[in-house]
Amino acid sequence: MSKILIIDDEKVIRATLKEILEYEKYQIFEAQDGEQGLKMIQEEEFDLVLCDIKMPKMDGIDVLDQVALLEKQPQFIMISAHGSIETAVEATKKGAFDFISKPPDLNRLLLAVRNALDKKNLVSETKVLKKKLSQKFDMVGESPAIKQVKETIEKVAPTEARVLITGPNGTGKELVAHWLHSKSNRSDAPFVAVNCAAIPSELIESELFGHEKGAFTSAMKQRQGKFEQADHGTLFLDEIGDMSLSAQSKVLRALQEHKITRVGGDKDIKVDVRVLAATNKDLKKEIEEGNFREDLYHRLSVILIQVPSLKDRKEDIPLLVDKFLDDIAKEYGTAKKEISKEAIKKLQEFPWTGNIRELRNVVERLVILGEKTISLEDIKKYADY
Repeated sequence: MSKILIIDDEKVIRATLKEILEYEKYQIFEAQDGEQGLKMIQEEEFDLVLCDIKMPKMDGIDVLDQVALLEKQPQFIMISAHGSIETAVEATKKGAFDFISKPPDLNRLLLAVRNALDKKNLVSETKVLKKKLSQKFDMVGESPAIKQVKETIEKVAPTEARVLITGPNGTGKELVAHWLHSKSNRSDAPFVAVNCAAIPSELIESELFGHEKGAFTSAMKQRQGKFEQADHGTLFLDEIGDMSLSAQSKVLRALQEHKITRVGGDKDIKVDVRVLAATNKDLKKEIEEGNFREDLYHRLSVILIQVPSLKDRKEDIPLLVDKFLDDIAKEYGTAKKEISKEAIKKLQEFPWTGNIRELRNVVERLVILGEKTISLEDIKKYADY
């Protein structure tokens, strides 16, 4: 049941609103002035506040200002017998959902209440989803190497700086990119990933920049590329070291001029995209060998993040194994398995050439084939080493 607080210095108005809203099965609370209402909001969690603008001690606008500083923020509908466009605009700018004149029209009031509560529910659901998303892309580990990566992400994510993420396969470079996006000002916009190594060189330009109908034999209709799909968001170019030189030159132009041209087209299309890139190659060596443009490298590598190999952060293996055991149990819908200290110690002795990806696969194998508590014997039987 939604909880609604009515703040009004007129007892008759409070009683009228309470009667109407209780009939609609809402739980109603009352405050006779702004000070009392603010205190109640600080102590109780409300979904919606109906607040008079003109009150003694503290008016409705002042209440709005104070609530904006709180972690708990209900939706606000402002009500006034002296309504004006200026007052309504001011209330909206301060964060009010709607503005209603006294005496309130019944249908107008109920519609505004329902819409405000719908928005409150949507905001709450969005916060939950964002929390789940941040947990999904959380980087597990407390080793010095991973702490340095986390600290860099915290500093860089809120900026517009381009980031080049390097490290061996399986270390979690895409996870770093997701985390940069989720902590950025673009987190509500798309995150679009492109694996440059998985796309044939003759198709990479169409994939990135789109194409016009008839641009080539199989181009049966116009198609947006990844740059357009990621507009106002983040474009992650994975395995950038495998991109053709022709595509590299067009990516460089897009970064310099913030516009792209579809394959087979001649129209410039403006794009607002933050580009993150990743590679397991030594790009400086690729530059020397003529396989990668130096000017593009400098455009992409405003910030460099080196993701450590698992062999360089073996102290994180217990935490990683615990997370994988938890994740796998949820995926399979089974109870989470335990693992013995001896088994963990043995896992820390392995070289893990496939890094975190390999560790995850081994843990899943142990969950399927091992005993209720994964033992040292299970490691010897079912691990590859």
